[in-house]
Amino acid sequence: MERLGTGIGWRPEIADAVEEMPGVDWVEAVAENVCPTHLPESLLRLRRRGVTVVPHGVSLGLGGADRPDEGRLTALAERAQALGSPLVTEHIAFVRAGGVLTASPRLEAGHLLPVPRTRDALDVLCENVRIAQEALPVPLAVENIAALLAWPDEELTEGQFLYELADRTGVGLLIDVANLHTNHVNRGEDPARALAELPLEALAYVHVAGGFERDGVWHDSHAHPVPRPVLDILTDLASRVAPPGVLLERDENFPEPAELERELAAIGTAVESGRTTARWAADPAPTPDPGPGPDPDPGPGPGPGPGPGPTLAADPSLDPDLDLDPATDPDPDPDLDPATDPGQAPDAGGRGAPGPDPRTAGGTGPARQRLALAQTSLLSALVAGTPAPEGFDRVRIGVQARTLAAKRADVVAKVAHELPVLLGEGYRTAFLAYAQRHPMTGGYRQDALDFAESLLLAGGPRNAGIRRELREWWLDRSGPAPRSRRPAVRVARAAQRVLLRR
Repeated sequence: MERLGTGIGWRPEIADAVEEMPGVDWVEAVAENVCPTHLPESLLRLRRRGVTVVPHGVSLGLGGADRPDEGRLTALAERAQALGSPLVTEHIAFVRAGGVLTASPRLEAGHLLPVPRTRDALDVLCENVRIAQEALPVPLAVENIAALLAWPDEELTEGQFLYELADRTGVGLLIDVANLHTNHVNRGEDPARALAELPLEALAYVHVAGGFERDGVWHDSHAHPVPRPVLDILTDLASRVAPPGVLLERDENFPEPAELERELAAIGTAVESGRTTARWAADPAPTPDPGPGPDPDPGPGPGPGPGPGPTLAADPSLDPDLDLDPATDPDPDPDLDPATDPGQAPDAGGRGAPGPDPRTAGGTGPARQRLALAQTSLLSALVAGTPAPEGFDRVRIGVQARTLAAKRADVVAKVAHELPVLLGEGYRTAFLAYAQRHPMTGGYRQDALDFAESLLLAGGPRNAGIRRELREWWLDRSGPAPRSRRPAVRVARAAQRVLLRR
């Protein structure tokens, strides 16, 4: 993998600070928030200085039951080409479910959800990764995600799952050490065991981020300082392999530039501390034992076990990875008919990935259908209020459901900032009540329009003036083009302005 060095997540809110920050070799930008034909001037200036920019996708849903959407893949490829990137990255997660495979409505999570570590899910993920590799002009690396809940009856540990994925596809790995810490606290998984089982030669780069713990549950917020346990995992990783790149993620609650620089320095110190032991120089990471599956007793470790976890109020800062601009987000995946399954995984297009795996030579159609049913059942419980699937922790299901609803409210408030202005303090209560009855089926922009329409149809808001303004807002955005751009509307408004001046 290409040597990247020290990096930081580029966000518009800290763009100026990032440009002036010493010691930054590269940046990562959320792919869906960047338009390839109108790149931000800040990124263009960084590129002219020789700073590498890596697009980081959040909406492909490579761990979902459907094959990757061609439109989303094309969009990701366009961003890689526009930025001159050496690679692109995405997540091992599913973000939508339902559709033809389950004969049910399409549901959107608006959030990265964990993939079950089963053979079915692995077979589907491997084929989806190969499809993505074929469509992208540069190598792909995929990231392990943070999880609040665990799937029942998993067959592989996280390390085993990632090892087989990299071995079967040749895909690079983006290892998020903050997510390893999250899964340690929330699921009782040992970060050292995961690192020992990983194919570290496939490491593309490393993510580091902050979070917070509440009532025994760790929240990967990307809005808090990087804690010592996360830096310790980074040191352990750096003692096993020289990381090609290490990047600090921050998505909310941005501190002063000096604090970000101190965090980057602490990350550098943690990496250097691992290098001093240089375990990777003489003791390469062992090939993991495929084994029968996860250890039912992962040991006490340095923190609490998974437990059911108490109920807690959702925090609006949880998992910002899908806080994207729907104006640049392609349409949702088309429904795919399992009868059209070609039955063979495509070759990776000569970018180092192996061809079809004999273990899936019979086609992934049946595995996709089983995975689709399982993921739809879980997502329906999270966003549509259906019963929790058997084997899941119902308390954690409730916590995750509230988290998803709170995230929807926050992102809609960013996408349609006029709504909280119009509705004032009542916005959040009204939106959460709406979200309980209306699962998200499209992007956040459509969600904002649907919320406003639902509120108007129910006779709200009570204030007639606010209701009139909300109706105008909805009408202006619900058509194929804003009403203010339509000729008749422009003429009428011009005439109105003339009359008002008389």
